[in-house]
Amino acid sequence: MVHLEWRKSSRSLKWECVDVAFADQAVLARDSKRPGSGVLVFSADVWREFVGGLRSGRFDVLGAGE
Repeated sequence: MVHLEWRKSSRSLKWECVDVAFADQAVLARDSKRPGSGVLVFSADVWREFVGGLRSGRFDVLGAGE
């Protein structure tokens, strides 16, 4: 059995949190309020692209101008 170290963003609000764990070439994400409800699995490349989009502000106003 693999032990995962789940981390919560320091920017998370009290009740709106996502936990993230890193394993080999994958990144796992789950709802911290319901950790047994399921896990999303992303490749490391997809996760890096997502985090880059967050840092660049690409998702700041989803749906604006559409």
